[in-house]
Amino acid sequence: MNDFAAIDFETANYYPSSVCSVGIVIVHDGQIAEKIYHLIRPEPEWYSRFNTQIHGLTAADTANEKVFPYVWEEIASKIENLPLVAHNSSFDERCLRAVYSTYQMDYPDYEFYCTCKASRKMFGKILPNYQLHTVAEYCGFDLANHHHALYDAEACAWIALKILNPV
Repeated sequence: MNDFAAIDFETANYYPSSVCSVGIVIVHDGQIAEKIYHLIRPEPEWYSRFNTQIHGLTAADTANEKVFPYVWEEIASKIENLPLVAHNSSFDERCLRAVYSTYQMDYPDYEFYCTCKASRKMFGKILPNYQLHTVAEYCGFDLANHHHALYDAEACAWIALKILNPV
C-alpha cells in the first residue's frame, strides 16, 4: 500500500461525534505528500476532564473554530479514493461515522485499515503492548507529542509504511 491517508481524531468527550481535532497525513508513492491539521468545534460542545487530560485541548481552544462539515469540506477531495489508515481504526471510523450522522452528511464508506491489528499480527508477542507510541518507537518513529492528532497520524503513516509494505 503506497497511497493512503493516515488519520487520527481527538474527541472532546465520550461522544464519538465530539471530534475536536483531526490530523491527516497523505501518502503517495510511499512518501508523505501532505500533512493536514485542524481544530474543530465539537458537537456536543463540551469537554470532559478525562479527554482534556489526554490531549490538552479545551473549549477555549476550539470555541472559534469551524464545525466538522466546513473542516471536512477542505479535506474530503484530498483523500477521495484513498484508503484510510488509523491506529485502532475502529475508534477513528466510529468518530467519522458519528460526526457524519450528527451533521446529516452522506457517509462515503471509506475503506479503513488498522495499524494496531496489523502490528499485533506482524510482531506477535515481541512488544509489551500495541499502543501507538510503543509500535511507533519499535518502527523507528519518535512520537514525542502523543495525542496531538497530526503527530499521531504521522506516527500511524510511518507504521503503515513499515508494516503494510514489508520489504
